[in-house]
Amino acid sequence: MKSLKDLLPGEKARVSRVGGVGAVKRRIVDIGIVPGAEIEMERYAPLGDPVEVKLKGNHLSLRKEEAASIFVE
Repeated sequence: MKSLKDLLPGEKARVSRVGGVGAVKRRIVDIGIVPGAEIEMERYAPLGDPVEVKLKGNHLSLRKEEAASIFVE
């Protein structure tokens, strides 16, 4: 299992587990990143933070620490 931050741009994966605690985890789940969701890595900002992903046709920005707590397969 690897984290979302390990995906290459254009790579798709299915969310298997959402880690994190408190407000970070709540924010991730509130935007729809839940186990079973299909997600695509779009791009990394020039300095690696934030990362941009696509979920259900929506473009989302996540901090690198948030992407590290999302596990995909």
